Amino acid sequence: MKQIYLDNAATTPLAPEVAEAMLPVLRDVYGNPSSSHATGRKAKALIETSRRDIARRLGCEPKSIIFTSGGTEADNLALRTAVKDLGCDRIITSPAEHSAVIASAEKMSTLFGVELVHVKHLEDASVDLAHLEELLSSGPRTLVSLMHANNEIGVIQPLDKISELCKNYDAVFHSDTVQTMGHYPFSLDSLEIDYLTCSAHKFHGPKGTGFLYAHPKNKIRSQIVGGGQERGLRSGTENLHGIVGLAAAINLAYGNIEAHEKHVRSIKKRMADGLRERIPGVSFNANSDCESRLYTVLNVKFPPHPNSGMALFLLDLEGVACSGGSACSSGATKGSHVLNSLGFHDPERASLRFSFSHYTTEEEIDFALDAVSKVFDPVK
Repeated sequence: MKQIYLDNAATTPLAPEVAEAMLPVLRDVYGNPSSSHATGRKAKALIETSRRDIARRLGCEPKSIIFTSGGTEADNLALRTAVKDLGCDRIITSPAEHSAVIASAEKMSTLFGVELVHVKHLEDASVDLAHLEELLSSGPRTLVSLMHANNEIGVIQPLDKISELCKNYDAVFHSDTVQTMGHYPFSLDSLEIDYLTCSAHKFHGPKGTGFLYAHPKNKIRSQIVGGGQERGLRSGTENLHGIVGLAAAINLAYGNIEAHEKHVRSIKKRMADGLRERIPGVSFNANSDCESRLYTVLNVKFPPHPNSGMALFLLDLEGVACSGGSACSSGATKGSHVLNSLGFHDPERASLRFSFSHYTTEEEIDFALDAVSKVFDPVK
């Protein structure tokens, strides 16, 4: 059976160019980067070249890039170091954040007595900046952790405005940028942000590799100790082929970013327009079909239908892979915490996330629309 993959917000297929960059490293570069001999130095040089390539693409110093196993580890490292090393006694975040941030913030509150506060959202799901400023205007030194773009509904938060508020009130600012890294440009030297995170597999890189950007002004310590790698900030022998693949994916993404965005936006529009034509009563959570939303994600709310509870399963049988929410919480039975927390959940209507990449074709969208029409055929 033909299989159509529309779950790119969960993970993306590895780009052939990235695989080609990784293969020689897997095959030929077997030295430990911490070894002082020539074989080890060759491995170390690849890591530092990758670090410089990434920093150049993001407009920051290479020493700001700390390689990790992905976005979840990077989020955890940022929140822990903000509390333990930067003196933050309060965390302001949102119930719509990724579980990596929510769980880490709760852990900091449990372990260290940090105050945990949730900022309000407006009706369109954007952060209420007036409420954020009200919270920041009093209280202890604070870490603000708010994601750049929501992984389920695609709402993009204004990093520049939030960072300016944090600067004005001496707050530390962390943003989970896992969904926007490789899809939107960054100029970190001109953006007042302390931490942001990356996971390579969200933009056609390898799984199990990412990084934390940490502004050089912040003196932080490792939460993983042992060998002193990553300038003492993340011990453990480096994932050499993964790091090379991450750099290759970054270079590929930012070398073609305008063309990629144009194609994916057209694919997303074809999907949204097709759903409106075929499914009477369909709508889009948080206006995820709008131009101002994350262009890789479309969160669809279908009209009440007997197949609503089995929609994901039935679409999979038809050969279409999509999601009911974050892949990291796919084992949960309570539905999407994002839709619940922002008031978009409707127990009588199925909400599905379709997400796209520059590999997605018009023919695949048309196939998916046919499958959706079968699952949500009009009730007689």
